Amino acid sequence: MHTTAMEEGRRGEREAKSAAGWTALSTTKTALEEKRRLQANGSVGGDAGTSGFWRIVRLFFACMVAGGIQYGWALQLSLLSPYSQTLGISHSYVSLTWICGPIAGFVVQPIVGYYSDRCTMKMGRRRPFILVGCLIICISVMIIGFSADIGRHLGDTKEHCSTYTGPRWSAAMVYIVGFWFLDFANNTVQGPARAMMADLSAGHHGPNVGQSIFSLWMAIGSVLGYLSGANGKWHEWFPWLKTAACCDACANLKGAFFTAVLLIVVSMTVTMYLADEMPLDKQDADTSSGGGGCAVFVDLFKSLRNLPPAMFKVLAVTAVTWLSWFPFIQYNTDWMGREIYHGEPQGTAAKAEVYDAGVREGAMGLLFCSVALGVTSFVIPKLCRRLTSKVVWSISNFLVFALMAVMVVVGMVSRRGYRPSLAAGLTGPDPTLKAVALVVFALIGIPQAVLFSVPWAVASEVTAEEGGGQGLAIGVLNIAIVVPQLVIALTAGPIDGAFNKGNTPAFGIGGAFAFICGVLALIWLPKTRGVSNAAVVAGGH
Repeated sequence: MHTTAMEEGRRGEREAKSAAGWTALSTTKTALEEKRRLQANGSVGGDAGTSGFWRIVRLFFACMVAGGIQYGWALQLSLLSPYSQTLGISHSYVSLTWICGPIAGFVVQPIVGYYSDRCTMKMGRRRPFILVGCLIICISVMIIGFSADIGRHLGDTKEHCSTYTGPRWSAAMVYIVGFWFLDFANNTVQGPARAMMADLSAGHHGPNVGQSIFSLWMAIGSVLGYLSGANGKWHEWFPWLKTAACCDACANLKGAFFTAVLLIVVSMTVTMYLADEMPLDKQDADTSSGGGGCAVFVDLFKSLRNLPPAMFKVLAVTAVTWLSWFPFIQYNTDWMGREIYHGEPQGTAAKAEVYDAGVREGAMGLLFCSVALGVTSFVIPKLCRRLTSKVVWSISNFLVFALMAVMVVVGMVSRRGYRPSLAAGLTGPDPTLKAVALVVFALIGIPQAVLFSVPWAVASEVTAEEGGGQGLAIGVLNIAIVVPQLVIALTAGPIDGAFNKGNTPAFGIGGAFAFICGVLALIWLPKTRGVSNAAVVAGGH
């Protein structure tokens, strides 16, 4: 009894300190929402319905930057792993170029979120970060697009790209620098853009409307981005994109990234103009945390000690889920180019051309995946209420296991068991296997919709039932996402080198993790029904 009383006392003391730490931010948020409500009420004319319609239209276009950023992210997902191999980065080391994603997600987003909450610039709290992030994205994609040309000037081979098949290390280094800056800039924009939508939709519309608009723009950006990646005509429409160091596939990448810059600039301009943020008064800014951005990580790791027991099981299932997904996210179009189309990024001109065709077909498959994801996202809340979230989560993992098993089998059949004597003369896809591959790409959008929504809903409900904050739920869940991505990025290369069977080992391991996670979800997860209305995130990392 005495021990219990002491524990309760310590717990109450911790909760009191935590509440005090967030008081200033809560007061700031309340003050801004009240200012926005009074401003909106003052601007309402005689026809409230008409005014409400224009408010939602303005809110919709104020979020346009999310579509522009997702357009570039879709190009990154579909084109950059294959492109990096044309510069000489071996298939075994491609995963290491993606290690910046989880690092940026873990480091950049919390720090940017911390300072954007406290920004007192006249243009608002979020728009300064959106502006800077978008400018860095535009510079980064141009560095990536022109990496082959820059590498040539830095000392790479002067042989024409149509005949040279060796590595171009200067271009590869330029590409990696641009890739890392791109990932960090993406994370700089996404957090403040999502937070700004929550700010702007508070009062009249509610946060669910704002997050739904955000997700819709991301879906639009994904579809347009994958369409652009699947287009193989950029070098024909704009012949000046081709140079001695940059042939057809490289010129297509340039063309797609030029459109990305154009769309990002246009969408950023529209967002900067229409997002009428309320500036934060300096006296309202919370300066109580002396550690600056580092205080975010101190508070986060301290809060792990106070998590409810069920939350640790949610984190474990989330981590295993992402272990199963990262191989597909990283190798999807490369699998289509290698296993289905039998191409080689650094092979002969014919092999390289076939590989590029496979990559474009893979981008088209990802478009089908995005459509399936968007449609499924409307059904998930009802399924969770009827079956419980843990059953939906478990079913999605078993579906991932089945689809990755199909990818392993299809890859083995297409490559004739990876026996060189049988696979040497293969060129181009088998029509039946290509159709199966596209169906797999489309169907995998169904469990991906669960991946991007249900874990957040479960974590939110678990923490809410224990009296915790939603910021805490998102923060600790982010740890369970980025740690598995780091593990896969560091181990995928050695595994690939050990088996020497293309992408098949990675998909096989991913399928095994998906099966394990399907069982763990049924055993460990609490029975929740998704009443927290967590928003679906259609991209990012």
